[in-house]
Amino acid sequence: MASKLLLLLSLTLGLVFTGQAQNRKYLVLLKDKANTPYAIGRPEQFLSQRAVERRRRQGIPILERDLPVNPAYVSALRQTGARIWFTSRWANAVLVETTEANLSTLRSLPFVAGIEGNRSIGNARVGYVSFTGNRTDGKLETADEPGLYGTSRDQNLQIGVDKMHTLGFRGEGMLVAILDAGFRNANQVPYLRPLFTENRVVGTYDFVRKETAVYEDDAHGLNVLSIMAGYQANQLIGPAYKASYLLLRTEDAFSETPVEEANWLFGAEFADSTGADVINSSLGYTTFDDPSQNHTYQDLNGNRTLITRAARWAAEAGILVVVSAGNEGNDAWQYIGAPADASPILSIGAVDNQGFRAPFSSLGPSADGRVKPDLVAMGLGTTLGVAGGSISTGNGTSYSAPLVAALATGFWQANPRLTAQQVIECLRRSGSQFAKPDNELGYGIPNFERASAIAEESYSLLIYPNPFTSADRITVQWNEIPLHQDIDAVLTNSAGQVVWRQKYTSDRLAALSFQSLALSPGLYFLTLSSEKARRTVKLMKY
Repeated sequence: MASKLLLLLSLTLGLVFTGQAQNRKYLVLLKDKANTPYAIGRPEQFLSQRAVERRRRQGIPILERDLPVNPAYVSALRQTGARIWFTSRWANAVLVETTEANLSTLRSLPFVAGIEGNRSIGNARVGYVSFTGNRTDGKLETADEPGLYGTSRDQNLQIGVDKMHTLGFRGEGMLVAILDAGFRNANQVPYLRPLFTENRVVGTYDFVRKETAVYEDDAHGLNVLSIMAGYQANQLIGPAYKASYLLLRTEDAFSETPVEEANWLFGAEFADSTGADVINSSLGYTTFDDPSQNHTYQDLNGNRTLITRAARWAAEAGILVVVSAGNEGNDAWQYIGAPADASPILSIGAVDNQGFRAPFSSLGPSADGRVKPDLVAMGLGTTLGVAGGSISTGNGTSYSAPLVAALATGFWQANPRLTAQQVIECLRRSGSQFAKPDNELGYGIPNFERASAIAEESYSLLIYPNPFTSADRITVQWNEIPLHQDIDAVLTNSAGQVVWRQKYTSDRLAALSFQSLALSPGLYFLTLSSEKARRTVKLMKY
């Protein structure tokens, strides 16, 4: 929840260069969602089926925060003469363009809580669309990509992508949203041709210009996309080159104003409503064109900046969020930027092909003392594609983050029963220095095989809550068996008597209810049986 201080901030979100120099953008915060025509029980009004399913399979409820802004409030703001740019479900806010003189009128509206002007930070880089792809369960056909990696070999082998590809996991059925500064010529370069011939770019939007075109802007997002999804034999093969992608422009490369943090929020909500599984963003903010709006290190506590809160909200909606740590390691600032300070996400630093920290890679910890960066990957001499169509190299945590995001995409495809937070935990624990994290490399370099072993060991069967209480309902996550298998569940008491029995079809999460049994406190045994496996676990009823 935003603090009252943030609600009272009135810094502008940036000038709008439309010929009316007096016009500025403001993020107007609203008090409530009273009398909204939208309902939590009808999520299809504002979320795609894929977005609803992503929440369902992770046991994440639809919240009031997910409801769109009340249209009546938007209409009233428009009637003041303000131009409406975007609305935010999660922040319950409206981005408007208006004059400073009109602010008093906006503030006087009974439903307005205040004006938020979150300070923008320097770039750390050197409705919804329909998507019907299905997550792939089980192994795919094997491939010979490791022999074709070319100059991208080091960056892939360092994190175990060769093993992931050999098992046939290349991102099929996964949807990745990239929030960046533009994707110049992405629809023309040869190393991304399969993305377009196979119709796997399923949506684009430019939140800077309020249009769908993203291929004429800055090329930074193109570099990032190429690292994840490029395929040019013997030169560049991305870890998730078979995934589908949303390409979203939130960053204006020609200026640094706080409106870019708001754009990131809108982009994350777009990704959420479309049903994205993963967000990669190689952007980060600490300083702005107006120094009075700069972030301080104390702001990086995981909850203060607008973009960090947006990243946290996306993670809480079940999206796996991966961001760059920043390139300030050699500067006076040194530290990570926002949103890398967010807690339930992965912030990524940079190393060379030998695993040594790149000098520019930003340092942790977060202002409240958490380990940051979380992980590192190759960000020095990273092979990538450029707008002219050739393959080159680049430096920056902008280029290590998409490697980890693509690894996470393939790993989640291989382990579809896991939640986003469980994927993050497996990747963190797979880090090369998980036992001794530090402020330079965090938990170290992740690895597909190690993460897979951790998933098998730690998440093969989860039953919670245990002990359970008067709610008489437990959740079962049995990851050892394929999806859509028939399971016989039997509950016996300590005397061996069967007190409950039910058949169900395996899913990522299964809710079992004992509510009608009026169970006495004590020890029980739950036995799960499928065609090929059988497990018995102890349950304690309080």
